Order: sequence, then structure tokens, then C-alpha cells
Amino acid sequence: MGKHWELDDILARALQEEDPQRMDAVIARLVAEERLSRGAMLRRSAAAGVGLTILASPAAAFARSSSPLAAAPPLRGKAVGFATILKEAKREKRINTIALPPDWANYGEIMSTFQRRFGLSLTNDNPDASSAQENQAVRSLKGDPRAPDVLDVGPSFAILGANEGLYAKYFNRYFGTVPRAMKDGRGFWVGDYWGVVSFGVNRAVVSTVPRTWADLLKSEYKNRVALNGSPLSSGSAVAGVFSAAIGNGGSLNDIGPGIEFFKKLKDAGNFIPVQATPQTIASGQTPIVIDWDYLNLAYVKEFPSARIAVSIPSDGVYGAHYCQAINATAPHPWAARLWQEFLYSDAGQLLWLKGYSHPARFADMAKRKVIPAALLKALPSPAAYAKVRFASPGQLSRARTKIAAEWPKVVG
Repeated sequence: MGKHWELDDILARALQEEDPQRMDAVIARLVAEERLSRGAMLRRSAAAGVGLTILASPAAAFARSSSPLAAAPPLRGKAVGFATILKEAKREKRINTIALPPDWANYGEIMSTFQRRFGLSLTNDNPDASSAQENQAVRSLKGDPRAPDVLDVGPSFAILGANEGLYAKYFNRYFGTVPRAMKDGRGFWVGDYWGVVSFGVNRAVVSTVPRTWADLLKSEYKNRVALNGSPLSSGSAVAGVFSAAIGNGGSLNDIGPGIEFFKKLKDAGNFIPVQATPQTIASGQTPIVIDWDYLNLAYVKEFPSARIAVSIPSDGVYGAHYCQAINATAPHPWAARLWQEFLYSDAGQLLWLKGYSHPARFADMAKRKVIPAALLKALPSPAAYAKVRFASPGQLSRARTKIAAEWPKVVG
């Protein structure tokens, strides 16, 4: 029997190091001391890899660099030593983030850990902003010191932002271990974490937990069902429509049945046009929320009196990821790159996993056996993810166009 380490102890010890690679080495050593179930890790790794292709082996070690200060931040993190990135980020003194709710995918702890470990101030503007609003902030605040340095947007909005020239190219040191389908080959954005669409149910209000999309049409769910935002501007809502499409005869190439399903749901009086928030699900205003599994799973502990149950619709298992991008005119460009280097280190990835999301490098970390057993046990069974489908950038783009044209007149 190996030594048991609590996750917080592992992270605390790793974060005593300043260089992310040394953090990773500490994590690997402590996790190796535990007796882990290789079978469990490989099963979940297989689920994470559905529809995704690993391009390369784990990233190379951070290079020590004594090179002179570069005139501008590097295109590739490996081009300079980590010490250089940290030194220049500290000169900038701060980083501006946007649209990171503290209770979303453990971002509260991620932000506080980043500030504490690297000594930078962090301003998180408009925590509940949509992906569309993030891109708009880059446009409208260009040249303003309040502009966001980094963004976390849905894939369809990442594609739009990259094509519009809103983002800077950057290949962090771990870029090669992020699956092919979760990154822009040009370096404009890179997937950070993924989840699947789920039903979060307040059992203090709803007695029977829906298990399929067809269930949601039942009369017992009248005035009970809500999305997290509108699919016209919210990536999570777009995912909800995709999942509904798959569960109602559609496909990744045909989101139309999903739009039609929400019309039926509205006509039945079950769909309420209220943007779901942690407060609305806890209070019972939106007792059934269609949202990411990692958000609904977090509510289980956050709102014990609501007795939240989480169901992944068996007839429409749809997964999607979010994307990290750097503002092309970021007021703190070195801090923005430091942010990415931290997020994609093993320590950063474990912080996302602690928030019940699957980090982009999950399969790589599972293969190297550096995920603490407690984190694996906290997630639903890998069987729930066995049929997960991921849309390609092209499918996302076409779906977004169709939603923009049809949702206002069909659903309203």
C-alpha cells in the first residue's frame, strides 16, 4: 500500500516551486507514491480520447536561458527560458482576465493560485460575460490598459476571433500534448478543458430526474427547464442545442432538430427563457438546468440543501471544449503567456480537474499516471462518456450560422 496524499497537499507541495516543470516533477513523484488503479485511469483516458488525436509525446523540459531580453514576447514558449517569461511578467505587474466565474471549472482557485504563486495582480472583468462579449471587449478596448489579456471562449467564437485577427499566436510548452481537435494549428488558440452537456436537477423541487431529452417534454417539467444563456451568444447553450439535436434524429452535421426540439419544449410550456445561474438552480427558479457536467457537479457540494442530481442524457452525449487565446494587443503580453504556461502545466491541469472538468491534457497525464486517484473517483463513471461526440470547427461554424438564422424566429 502506497502513501496516500490528499489533492490539496499534492498541489501545495508542487506550488512551492516557481518553475512549472518542477511543479510537474513534484506531482509525478507524489502521485507515484500512491497505489493507483491503472485500469481505471486507462478507461477514463480512452473516454477522453474519443474523437481526439494525440499529436506528440509529453512536452520537453523547460530550458534554462541566460539569453538577453527579447524585444517582444516569443511565438513559442520553448524559445526562451521560463525565468525570462516570469521576469518580464513581473515587470508588467498584472494580468487582465475576463468572463471567468469563480465557480466555473474551479477558476476561483486557479486565479487565486496564480496570483499567490507568481505575485501578479489579477483583474477579472465581467465574470459572467459570454464568448461573444469577450471578443467584443478585445475590439472595443484596443489600446486600453483595461483590455483583456487572455480569453476563454467557445470554439466557434475562437474561430471567429482568430480569423478576425483578434488573437496573438502562441505555442506554450505543452502545446504538443493537447489533442489535435482541440487546438488551432496556427497557434491562435488552444483548447483548455472539456465537458459534456448534462441536466442539473434541484431535487428539492423536482422529484423525478430526467434521463433523456424526450423526458424533458413531460408535463411534470412545466416551467422547469432552462439553458445557461442563449445559443446566439453562449457556447454552453450552443452545446445544449447540439446535444438535443443528437437526441432527436439530428447529427453533428445537422443541428436543425435541436432547434426544433427547443420550440417543442417552449410550446409545451417547459422551457423558460431565463439565463440559468448557480443562484437560479439553487433557489428553484430554474430547477432543471441544461449545462456542462463540471458546473452541475460542482453545485452538488455548493448547494447541499438543493440536493442537486446530475444526469448526462443518454440519447445525446455531446462534448465540447473551451479555448484559451491571447489578445493580439494585450496590455500585458508577457503575463498572458505566463498564464498559459501555468494553466497547461500538470499543476494547472489538476486544478481544472478538481473543478470536475476534463483538462485538455487529461489523456497525456493519465498515460503518465500523474492524476491522483481521488480526482478520478470524484468524476462520473467513464461509461457515461463512452458515446461522447465532438463537433469539428467546420461543423461548429455551420451550426452557429444556422442558429443565428433560425433560433430568433423559431424559438424566440
